[in-house]
Amino acid sequence: MMTIRRSCRSLASLMRPTLIALTAGALVVAQGAVALAQSQSLPIVRDAEIEALVTDYATPIINAAGLGKRAIKVVLVNNSSFNAFVDGRRIFINTGALLQAETPNEIIGVIAHETGHLAGGHQFKLREQLANAKTMAVVAGLLGVGAIVGGAAAGASGLSKAGAGIAMGAPEVAMRSLLNYQRTEEMAADRSAITYLAATQQSAKGMLTTFERFSNALSLTGTRMDPYRISHPLPRERIANLETLARASPYFDKKDSPALQQRHDLMRGKIAAYTGGGASVLQTFRKDPQNIGARYGDAIATYLNGSAQSALTKLDPLIKEQPKNPYFYEMRGEMLLKQNKVQDAANAFEKASSLDPRKSGLIRMNYGRALMLTGTPANLKIAVDELKTSIGRDRESPAGYAYLAQAYGQMGDMALSDLASANEKFYSGKIQDAQIFATRAQRGLKSGSPEWIQAQDIISAKRK
Repeated sequence: MMTIRRSCRSLASLMRPTLIALTAGALVVAQGAVALAQSQSLPIVRDAEIEALVTDYATPIINAAGLGKRAIKVVLVNNSSFNAFVDGRRIFINTGALLQAETPNEIIGVIAHETGHLAGGHQFKLREQLANAKTMAVVAGLLGVGAIVGGAAAGASGLSKAGAGIAMGAPEVAMRSLLNYQRTEEMAADRSAITYLAATQQSAKGMLTTFERFSNALSLTGTRMDPYRISHPLPRERIANLETLARASPYFDKKDSPALQQRHDLMRGKIAAYTGGGASVLQTFRKDPQNIGARYGDAIATYLNGSAQSALTKLDPLIKEQPKNPYFYEMRGEMLLKQNKVQDAANAFEKASSLDPRKSGLIRMNYGRALMLTGTPANLKIAVDELKTSIGRDRESPAGYAYLAQAYGQMGDMALSDLASANEKFYSGKIQDAQIFATRAQRGLKSGSPEWIQAQDIISAKRK
């Protein structure tokens, strides 16, 4: 199941430093992205199937960059634009990029570029440049103000006007200096990406395809841009810089494996269905309407349109084609839940979990949720165990805590139910509500117990 939620408090706070991004077009520094992140949390997409695939794309690249021990995490953002950016130890990729990229290699190229930023420490260096640019603007501005004051005191109107010019031009000079520095970083990230792709025996052709897309998008706007006012080199310039290096690789003509391409198509079908419905699925696979991704997307779009039984008749043939695909069973469980066939849904989720090589916490969560919805005492106990296991693997998932709160509530354990609700609120960024539930939970918990201490941590979170 693909779910979209606003990011938790910790994720939103991580977005406050400067972001380094790859965008279609011209990204002016990244302060706009920072302002957006500060004013509202990012809409994060959670989906076991997509996360597994993107992690498989990223892991070899991250290892080639020597970052394997830093626990780099890929985060999916619900945004229709072709974009990716990094912050801290996270690579953020928009669903729009995943949907628009027709091959795995295109996304792998994007990941390689963003990994180049991480490996190069560009975030930290850019923060220093931002500080320097700010200082430059302030100093130049003060010089201008001083000239204005001095000119006025001396009765020299020319000096006063010159001072005004200095003051007005200071931010422009600082900005151009900063953007010139960031363009240098972008080209360094491109070169690093080529190195990582070669080290993992993958083609850089996908990167060139991406830049061609950007170039075409810019040409369609009919506008001319000042290259000194954009943070990335113009796409045509980047293509020229990269093509020689990319073609020098012995892996330039290497294609993605059919199995990987199929997983990519399934991902695109799912994203198209969830973000644009059946029309988006048709548009995405207009060249190949019988593609398995198109059929998967059609089944999901039918389910989302409220026709769960019809959706099952479309999904079941796919299961026959790929009987060991855990994500088909996960989706089947969702469709059965829609029909209120909760025990059958639980069985489908259990099958998905048993087939899942990654043992995703999200699938375990769905299994626990379905068991909880049956309401039987035996299933409730298993549900609690499954939900706790899910949370252990994905501690910052608000949904897992919400279902756990429901399960404890059905069992009559209101203290643990309130504690689970406190965690759900906390990881949703609702600190005040979390503290209310934590305070209530403590009244029913043994003082000094691990659960009581956990509640106390939430109560004290704001002061910390």
